[in-house]
Amino acid sequence: MDAAHRKEIMNTHGKNEQDTGSTSVQIALLSDRISNLSNHLATNKKDKHGQRGLQLMNGKRRRLLKYLEGKDYDAYIALTNTLGIRRGQRIVR
Repeated sequence: MDAAHRKEIMNTHGKNEQDTGSTSVQIALLSDRISNLSNHLATNKKDKHGQRGLQLMNGKRRRLLKYLEGKDYDAYIALTNTLGIRRGQRIVR
């Protein structure tokens, strides 16, 4: 991922131009890395280290999504809709 692509993701999901560490920006950047690695693993099925990295990134994104869901439910819904992330079966508030 090049710097221009990262900057575009930060501008899209951040609160302002300087926002690089908010939860929504972190989730968006992880989602981009996850999709790139998934495409890589589709062609390189024996890359076991890559599979482990994908599992770790998925776990980190899941924890961040859980945090965002508890902190700001409306932002959680909006982010999962824009990124196309499936949500688990949760009780609607």
